[in-house]
Amino acid sequence: MGDERPIGVFDSGLGGLTVAKEIFRLMPGERIIYLGDTARVPYGNKSEEAIKRFGLQDARMLLDMDIKLLIAACNTVSSVALSHLEQHVKDIPVIGVVWPGARAATSKSVEKRIGVIGTAATIRSGSYAKAINSIDPNIKVYGKPCPLFVPLVEEGLIDSDITRAAVQHYLYEMVDLGIDCLILGCTHYPILMEAIQGAVGNRIQLIDSALWVAKEAQNILKATNAAAAGDTGGFTLSRFLVTDLTPNFEPVAEALLGAGIPNIEKIAVEELEKKF
Repeated sequence: MGDERPIGVFDSGLGGLTVAKEIFRLMPGERIIYLGDTARVPYGNKSEEAIKRFGLQDARMLLDMDIKLLIAACNTVSSVALSHLEQHVKDIPVIGVVWPGARAATSKSVEKRIGVIGTAATIRSGSYAKAINSIDPNIKVYGKPCPLFVPLVEEGLIDSDITRAAVQHYLYEMVDLGIDCLILGCTHYPILMEAIQGAVGNRIQLIDSALWVAKEAQNILKATNAAAAGDTGGFTLSRFLVTDLTPNFEPVAEALLGAGIPNIEKIAVEELEKKF
């Protein structure tokens, strides 16, 4: 018998839908409860105290819904507050997005020069560099904050001259550094993959942490005999919670998830704030 409880996934906004997309692709029988704190996005420019508080509020909201696995699909929370979450979540596994992406990049880098792009908080924390260098201390890691990427995605400006200009502005230095892998250190960034790849060229391999997080979730569920018994239907039975329904919510969410979202539910930020 499998564990039919859902997987809990949260992010500061809609970017974590890229993780949900990969989970549905790898494990189509799994249900997800997704929580996007769209009213308070982005977390990346908040203080460490605020990031810890928001992350724990998100986690507790999902824990109250009887989940079997918690995924912090937010690089900012994973970088700054994952250990804080683990101290408060004792009964189920907790996965962040930093270590899966770091392991993937380390295994693929030949030149031992890896770039990381993310929010200001993620880059400031040095979380990817610490993870990568704990695996291989000889790898040089170069971080670059790209604070405009999340709001550009959330505004639906995915295929626009503004976005392409921003990508060029942030990433031209990375090419000169001689990296051979670039970690997309924010779950919003895969939707900009075409623009990013165009800016850095095909010689540099992009590491989509969303894919590697989903693979880690799959491995954990198999190892603990907690995978759902069925192999279809998880998507249609999943729930998607947001704290704000922005005017461009549906097209952006569909672009990130690769499908229209069923069962969208709006919850008040005040409901989250009660969880701390």
